[in-house]
Amino acid sequence: MGNDIKAVALLSDGLDSALALKMVKDQGVEVVAVHVLLPFADSKGDHAADLARQLNTALIEVKAAEDYIEMVRHPSHGRGRGMNPCIDCRIYMLRKAWQVAQQMGARFLVTGDVLRQRPMTQHRTELELEERACGLEWLIVRPLSAKLLPPTIPEQEGWVDRAHLLGLQGRTRRPQLALAREFGIHGYRTPAGGCLLTHKEISFRLGELFGRQQVVTEEDIELLKVGRHFFLPEAHIIVGRNEQENHRLLALRQPQDRVFQAVGYPGPTTVLRGAKTKEAVEHAIHLTARYSKLPSSAQSAEKLVVSIEDSSFRGTD
Repeated sequence: MGNDIKAVALLSDGLDSALALKMVKDQGVEVVAVHVLLPFADSKGDHAADLARQLNTALIEVKAAEDYIEMVRHPSHGRGRGMNPCIDCRIYMLRKAWQVAQQMGARFLVTGDVLRQRPMTQHRTELELEERACGLEWLIVRPLSAKLLPPTIPEQEGWVDRAHLLGLQGRTRRPQLALAREFGIHGYRTPAGGCLLTHKEISFRLGELFGRQQVVTEEDIELLKVGRHFFLPEAHIIVGRNEQENHRLLALRQPQDRVFQAVGYPGPTTVLRGAKTKEAVEHAIHLTARYSKLPSSAQSAEKLVVSIEDSSFRGTD
């Protein structure tokens, strides 16, 4: 295959995308990996960076902007069981990858899609929808399932040899695991998890936030990932579950937030965001006492909870 042909491969933390990238690269195509950093991913792309090193491939990380959050708020193609807009998310990532491809003169994209592996995004109808939405009809090579799909332009033009691509489908992982052993690829994430929007708790919290705020920022999203969350009509209370979360809450607090801790006893940091009504403050104090290792008397316990803006707590953050 021609040495002047360039492609961009979407590289996740998982195995399928790494295999797809390697299969195209092994045909003499110069492949650059793009990893899109999403605000609701449960990892920071460390696996993708390691996979790119194993594949001796340049990696470009693209950080999703706040337009991604608005896409999650108003998806064009529906959601899964949670707040996960899987098709729109795929379209978003393909568009970001294609922007990189255009900048570097790449002619097509590569993805690790496996036909009928995932119910929302990997049937042929959805794959074709994603291509049309991005203006990339016939320009996305899916090496793991290529023989079950119509030939793409890269295959028709001879940039990629279809004979060396595969025809995998379904949820079984055995062929991919065998290929990983053959190629010596390791350190990839298992397919489970990945997107926090599939989690019931995160979906509920995000739905509450969308209902309360016209603009939701990346910092707001980070806060949703930390602690126990309690929603009052005009306030939002977050209670840390351990020391690490307590420090994270202090780092994420905003100037208008009130923050509570117990005096002299181990316990949570509690952030009160929104209206500082008497009811909200009392609720925040009660929750701080409840999750602290304070004396058993609720009345005396709550007297030991103070705002860390008090002089005795200055400098604790």
